[in-house]
Parts: sequence; C-alpha cells; structure tokens
Amino acid sequence: MARAGDYYDVEALYRPEERQVRDVVRRFVADRIRPHAGQWWQEGHFPLELVPEMAQLGCFGPTLPEQYGGAELSPLAYGLMMQELEYGDSGLRSFASVQSSLAMYAIYRWGSEEQRRQWLPRMAAGEVIGCFGLTEPDAGSDPGSMQTRAVRTADGWCLSGAKRWITNGSVAQVAVVWAKTVGEPDDAIRGFVVPTNTPGFSTAVIKTKASMRMSVTSELFLDQVEVSESARLPGAQGLSGPLSCLTQARYGIAWGTIGAARACLDEALAYTGSRIAFGRPIAATQLVQERLVDMVSRIGVMQLTAHRLGQLHEAGALHHQQVSLAKRDHARAALEIAREARELLGGNGITTDYGPMRHAANLETVDTYEGTYEVHTLAVGRDITGHNAF
Repeated sequence: MARAGDYYDVEALYRPEERQVRDVVRRFVADRIRPHAGQWWQEGHFPLELVPEMAQLGCFGPTLPEQYGGAELSPLAYGLMMQELEYGDSGLRSFASVQSSLAMYAIYRWGSEEQRRQWLPRMAAGEVIGCFGLTEPDAGSDPGSMQTRAVRTADGWCLSGAKRWITNGSVAQVAVVWAKTVGEPDDAIRGFVVPTNTPGFSTAVIKTKASMRMSVTSELFLDQVEVSESARLPGAQGLSGPLSCLTQARYGIAWGTIGAARACLDEALAYTGSRIAFGRPIAATQLVQERLVDMVSRIGVMQLTAHRLGQLHEAGALHHQQVSLAKRDHARAALEIAREARELLGGNGITTDYGPMRHAANLETVDTYEGTYEVHTLAVGRDITGHNAF
C-alpha cells in the first residue's frame, strides 16, 4: 500500500544526503516542536531557546558556502528542511526562512565581502538573528511606493520611516532595511544592514494576530537612524535587490506548505480511522474517503512541483515566475487541505489539541505574505501573455 503522504514515491528521487538532512530535521520537529506547538501557538510564544539547536542542524543559511557558515546543501535539501519545519508550524519555518532566504541571502548576494564576513557566520550559528525590513503600513504588494527614506550625510546615511509585518523584528540583532534614497541622481531603492541597537531604531510587537502566533511579528521604526556608508549593500540598486530575496523565500514557502498539508493529512487519517460512528470508523464512509483522496492528490502534485523547482534551482535555470506559480498554488492548496482536515475532525478540529485549526489559521497568512495569490496570478499572467495587468 502506498504511503498517503508520498503517494507517488517522490522519496526515491532524492539523494541519500538530502534524505538524511530531512530525517534529522524531522526528528527535531517530532521531539522538540510538535509536543508543545499548540500551547506555544495559543500563548503567542516562539521558542528562542531552540535557536541554537536549529543552528546546529544547519537550518540557517544551509545553501551558503562553508566560509560563511553555510553547509553548501542543495536547493532540494533546503526545501526538504523547510517542509519538515512547517510540518511542526508555519511560524517555525518562517523564522528559518527569514533568517536564511531574506536576511542572510541579502547580505550574501548584495553585500560586500566585509559585510559577509561580519554577519553571516554569526547568523548561521544562531548568535545573531536577522530580519528583513521591506513591507510598510501602506506599501505591501507595491513595494516601490515605500516611504522609508535614506538621505546621504557626511559620514554615511540617515534612515527614516516605518516597516510593518516584519518577522523576527523584535528579537533581531540586525535588520536589512530597504529605503528610497533622496537627493541622489537616480533616487533608487537601496538596502542597508542596520544593527538594531543603533540609536533611533525601535520595534513594537504586533500582538493582535489570530494567525502565525508562534512567530514574532513586529513593526520597525527608524527615527533618523545614522549608519555609515559601510552599512549599505553595495550590489543592490532598485527593486531587483529585495525582489531577488523574496524569490528565495517564496521557494522555501513552496516547500514548507507541503509540510503543513502533510501534517493535516496525517492527523485526518489517524482521526477518521479511529473515530467510530454508527458502528464503524468514519474513514470507512465514501464522503470521508473522497476528501482524504483529494488531499493525497493535491499533496502529490505539490511534491512533484517542488522537486522540479529544486532541480531547476540547482541547474541555475529557475525563473521567478515559476516560483510565483508554485507559491500561489501550494499556499492555497495547503490552506484548503487544512480546512478539510479541520472539518473531518469535527468539534475536536477547532482545538489546538489537534493541528489542523492551527495550520489553517497560519496558512491564511502564508497565502497572503510574500505576495498574495492575486499578485502572483498577475505576475504569471504577465509572463505568459506579455501584458501587464497590475
């Protein structure tokens, strides 16, 4: 009998070292995360005490060169790692994703050699937590309309503005902040590596979330924050800088959502197989089997798509529109699977004693952040038609 969570035996397509990485993270999630995830989610608590363990597992910057603290893992290994973390909770995967694909990748891809050596090894070791300051209160899907400004000074730059919905913001020691330069010939968007203890830099935790509660989400405030020229990411100019980082993060989301979907399927299978109604398990009814098979079908498509994305990534042939389509489809499919699983669990499904309600609430955010379903639809639509409908 085929395994429901891997019906097409995608497992056989991975290299032994990739399966090994996955299995190590899977054990960590099973032992250290899942027994507490419901309680942590209700309390709005992220287990910072586990960050050193996550670093030891190589969860931060795993695809980066060893000289910067990375493990030079394949994109497929990184994807499997994100999948297992999100099997535990989307907030856990989000922490690692922001640290690796946004903050660390920005410094690696667009930073100077001095910046790479100053920050990346400590971030890979979990000694420094990073965040990525792009989204603003009035600039989400349209980052080009950001209001944060950078003005050149005698010694560097002065940053002023506010960022919102920033994962890790209030626990980070360093922020990659994107701002529009003022008074420069091109007035381009540029990135800056800003230690969060810099005078004028402050944060506020967003405490009213009904989703991603096991994730620290914050506002950043920059009140004439003075940084030197050495803080600027020299390779980044224009929106291509932050958008390239978002492509890396969306790649991780395309994998991570498979983990959330699998967690919901596994719980739905176990529950419906043991829940007796009218003298038999409810899994023995046609309506329940139809829903379970729909879940298996969607997860199989997600797994095959993610594997192909990983192959393209490794070959250097991955286009950001392909990532957009996968993020769009996988986040929405995982959300629908979580809702179905919640319903199959009946009244028990609304409690955090089980996972589907928590995953469903989290996936409402995952469906929205890093580009909404609609924005990714238009990005792919523009790619296939040549017409911009934004």
